[in-house]
Amino acid sequence: MKLKEIMKLTDAELVCGDVDSLEYSNAFSSDLMSDVLTNEADEAILITGLANVQAIRTAEMADISCILFVRDKTIPPNMVRLAQESDITILKTRHTMFWVCGVLYQAGLVPVY
Repeated sequence: MKLKEIMKLTDAELVCGDVDSLEYSNAFSSDLMSDVLTNEADEAILITGLANVQAIRTAEMADISCILFVRDKTIPPNMVRLAQESDITILKTRHTMFWVCGVLYQAGLVPVY
């Protein structure tokens, strides 16, 4: 699924990164970054409400190229800078994690586990 479609389905806005060339087949949602590190799926988007630098660092270590922050989290400038340096696209939406996961699952994204 193209990232532009994910953005449309979840009412997400682009915080930083590239939306044109990214496509995903899997999604993984968690606020526990230790769980994210166990993720071994390729082409997975991370859905989380944990809006701090650890989310960016974890995504970097887990080779995740896109994070969708839920619950209308504010993304501070230091997170945006770090994401840009790591080529990680950041999106945000006002919706809850449960709602976002349900919409994306219904649209065809496959869960990691």
